Amino acid sequence: MKIAVRGLLGILGVLGLWELGSLVGLFPEYYLPPPSTVLPRLVELFGDDGFVRAVVATMLAWAIGMVIATAIAVPAGLLLGSIPSVRIATRTIIEFLRPIPSVALIPLVIVLVGAGPEAKISLAVYAALWPIMFNTVYALDEIDPLLIDTARAMGLGRVRTMYAVALPHAAPFILTGVRMSSAVTLIVVISVEYLAGGTIGLGTFTLEAASTGGRQDLVLAATMLAGLIGYLIDEGMQRLRRRAFGWAEAT
Repeated sequence: MKIAVRGLLGILGVLGLWELGSLVGLFPEYYLPPPSTVLPRLVELFGDDGFVRAVVATMLAWAIGMVIATAIAVPAGLLLGSIPSVRIATRTIIEFLRPIPSVALIPLVIVLVGAGPEAKISLAVYAALWPIMFNTVYALDEIDPLLIDTARAMGLGRVRTMYAVALPHAAPFILTGVRMSSAVTLIVVISVEYLAGGTIGLGTFTLEAASTGGRQDLVLAATMLAGLIGYLIDEGMQRLRRRAFGWAEAT
C-alpha cells in the first residue's frame, strides 16, 4: 500500500511540475499542452468510437502476438535447454536474429504479409519470442540436477521428465519472460501502427492527430493512455507472479 501511495505521489508531482512549467511559459502550449488540457481530452476520447476501436485493435494485436510467441517460445526453450546438441547447433542463427530490432524488419514484413494487422502481429511475435525463450532456457540451466536424476530413477522418460519436472520449475521464469515481453510487444505494436500505417490502432491514431491537425493534446492523451496500459499490464503480471509462484520468491 505504501509503495502504491508513493508511486501516486510521484505521478502527481510530475504532473504538477508539468502544469507549473506550462503556466510560467517554460513549455510552449502548442508543443506541450498542460495536464489540465490533456487529461480532460483523454476522458473525452473514450466517448469517441473511433478511438475506442483503435485501442481495442492495438490490445487485440498485442494479445494475439503474446499468445503466439508464448506458444512457440516455451517449447523451443524447453528443447534448447534440455538437449545441449540442439542448443549448440542453433546458437549461431539465434544470436544472429536476436539483436535485430523488430522495427528494422517493418519494410520486409510489409512486403511479405502486407501492411495490415498481420504485420504488427508478426513483429509482435518476433519481439516477444526472445525474452520468453531465453528465460525458459535459463530456468533449465538453474534446475537442480537431483530433481532430474530422481525423476529418471523413478522411470520417467525424457519427455515426461520435461513436463512433470522441468516445466513446473521453469514456470516462474517463463512468467518473468512474459512480463518482460509484454512491454516490448506493446511498444512494437504501436510503433508498427505509427510507422507502417495501413491498419487501425493507437499508433495510427497518434500519427493522424499529429499530421492532420497538429493536435498535440490528442497525441499526448494517446501517449499517456499507452503508458497507463503498459503499467497496468506490468502490475498485473507482478501480482500474478506473487500469487501463483510465491514459493519461488521465497526461495
